[in-house]
Amino acid sequence: MLDLAIIVLYLGGMLAIGAYVYAKGQASSSDGFFVANRSGSTPLILTSLCATFIGASVVVGMTGRGYSMGLTGAWWLLVGAIGLILLGLFFARKVRRFGLYTLPELVEEQYGPVAGLAASVLIVVAWIAVIAAQIVAVEAILTVVLPYDVSSWILMAIAAGVFVLYTGLGGQYSIIRTDFFQFGILVVGILLAFGLVVAEVGGFGELHASLTSSELASDHFSFPLGGGFGWYELVSLLVLTGCTYVVGPDIYSRLFCARDGDVARSSALIAGLVAIPIAFVVVFIGMGARVLFPDISPALAFPTVIAEVLPIGVGGLVAAALLAAIMSSADTVLLTTSTILSQDVFRRVSPGMTEGQNLAVSRTGVILVGVLGLVVALELKDIIGSLFLAYTIFTSGIVIPVIAGYFKNRLKVNSAGAIAAIIGGGGTALAVDRLDVENLELLGLGVCIVLLFGVSWIARIASPGFRET
Repeated sequence: MLDLAIIVLYLGGMLAIGAYVYAKGQASSSDGFFVANRSGSTPLILTSLCATFIGASVVVGMTGRGYSMGLTGAWWLLVGAIGLILLGLFFARKVRRFGLYTLPELVEEQYGPVAGLAASVLIVVAWIAVIAAQIVAVEAILTVVLPYDVSSWILMAIAAGVFVLYTGLGGQYSIIRTDFFQFGILVVGILLAFGLVVAEVGGFGELHASLTSSELASDHFSFPLGGGFGWYELVSLLVLTGCTYVVGPDIYSRLFCARDGDVARSSALIAGLVAIPIAFVVVFIGMGARVLFPDISPALAFPTVIAEVLPIGVGGLVAAALLAAIMSSADTVLLTTSTILSQDVFRRVSPGMTEGQNLAVSRTGVILVGVLGLVVALELKDIIGSLFLAYTIFTSGIVIPVIAGYFKNRLKVNSAGAIAAIIGGGGTALAVDRLDVENLELLGLGVCIVLLFGVSWIARIASPGFRET
């Protein structure tokens, strides 16, 4: 009951922060609701970035990868670390300088309104699957740690309801402040679980000996390749997942909240460095679970550690940390997606909205996107697989046009090429998945590159007066 009380206290605390922000009126303007008045300091933006990328894929999915693959499972977050460092070095200041609300607005600045609308639709489709994956992960944790048998759909509905409510109440002001506290809970929880699991196994020496002596886990200490993870898998992960940290609607939403370009740059760089040790710590928890519980599903590795290894009270704290990790990602993705719907889609239909109407539409969008995410979550099974599909569709359509857009005059790309690339690249990635074709995950990205430069060239040749924007 103590563990349950800690979890309830955590959920209540998150709701209280959202209600406080709403009552104080800090999210009563568009700048307050969407970008926290662009007042974020480095500690706030840094912890919000970290809390955003340490979501379901890390705490549940990566622990499962550590359980089934070993050290190579760390690449899921290591490619993100590489992406964040590249973002900080080359693009973070540029992103903040635009002073926008959403990534599709940036695409519109680069290529015009049609390209911005195409990017909006593609991102909404992909990111609803990301929200759904977070809901599934919460259900997986609560199923193991709660002392009662509760239906899966009820647990998912509770999870969705909590982060929809505090996100809708407080917007970015609420998210950035809840992320600050959630990241602190998260770090403490992960380190506690890591230390207790390694101690339960008997130390690193015993962990190594136990895994290398097992036929099913003999290559768990192989790195950077091994465990069925070869060069193709690494390159695919680096390109299709790592690039979402260089160009990502959730990541950019944090940078738009930064006080200035220097805050955006330093936050991205430090977050990339923080991700590296976290990746290995989480994977080691999964590897320890493999020794202690060799017959469970990989997806239940971390929840089982909470239920079976951690003492009462500590288990509740770590469970709250996992919920913090997942909800800190879910709320960011939820608000980002609903903001895109309201700012980049609905405002085109009704451009004369007042600020009050705009906020009402945005809060309604939070509820709508949360419900759609819950519906998709009820059908999901594989968290990492679902996220990888979403990232593949997004990267194949958006990343290359946005990066090229920073240098569009030098590269001679234009709106015609960008529109074709967004639709053709993202559509190809979705088609490859629906047709269940193996080892063609990079095809959509290739199609995107060919269309961006090929159609841009054709447009210039066909119409010498074609506007580059």
